[in-house]
Amino acid sequence: MIAFQFPGQGSQIVGMGAGLADAYPEARAVFDEADDVLGFELSRLCWEGPLETLTETQNAQPALLAHSVAVTRVLAGRGVEPDAAAGHSLGEFTAHVAAGSLAFDEAVRLVRARGEAMAAAGRERPGTMAAVLGLDPDAVEELCAAIRRDDETLRPANFNAPGQVVVSGSVEAVRRLVEEAKGRGARRALELTVAGAFHSPLMEPAVEVLAEALDEADVRRPAIPVVANVDARPVREPAEIRARLLAQLTGAVRWVECVETLRDLGCRTYYEPGPGSVLTGLLRRIDDSLEGRSVGEPVELEEVLAG
Repeated sequence: MIAFQFPGQGSQIVGMGAGLADAYPEARAVFDEADDVLGFELSRLCWEGPLETLTETQNAQPALLAHSVAVTRVLAGRGVEPDAAAGHSLGEFTAHVAAGSLAFDEAVRLVRARGEAMAAAGRERPGTMAAVLGLDPDAVEELCAAIRRDDETLRPANFNAPGQVVVSGSVEAVRRLVEEAKGRGARRALELTVAGAFHSPLMEPAVEVLAEALDEADVRRPAIPVVANVDARPVREPAEIRARLLAQLTGAVRWVECVETLRDLGCRTYYEPGPGSVLTGLLRRIDDSLEGRSVGEPVELEEVLAG
């Protein structure tokens, strides 16, 4: 069985999707549709940059969605479709497009609204994130509790792989954690370049905006299992899809458990449609018996189709 795992924010690069659009008409059609929905040339931003503008949260999210859906459409047109899907943060919306629970145009509007709301929340309630390497999740939880002051937010936000946990919270709290982590047994800790404390309570101002957008969206039952970030369980009904996507704004991404759930469903081959190979690298650390491949460029896509 095949699982598609869709990347989240941070995987964007200038040039993303340009080769696909040149090689495959269905890929170009995806970018054209995104341009029409948004009312500006997202495609040009993806292909030409500048990187600073592409990386802005409200732009990176629809850009990643479009690239991943373009790959998915090309694969589907040649008979390669997933038996189950999951996505890291923003990628969970892409997984629902692949599963048929969200139409692409609907998803573009949703992630644009989500990105704008998250960026606004980051300005209203400033925060940051940091990657902690070499500690298990319980140790990171204990470290956050030891460092956090009563008026601060500090908590694990992404359980990405064994020995890799990302924390999110108030700027000063995160920076104290970075300074103290190595003395507590971490191999390394580094602050990330992000626009806010994603997947933490500091994103609360974005919840109402996304809730309204999700209420207005046409959400259907997925044709395949889609594993949700916040509880690593497959979602089946529109109401629970909305609830999980909303909870994800302030809740942690339990990526290790998501992969384990896909594995328990019988998935042994994992494709990462979109730019980069972040999730393929994490897959090897979670379970090196599983086969993972990134599929973002025409040469990678043709290798998959040839196989």
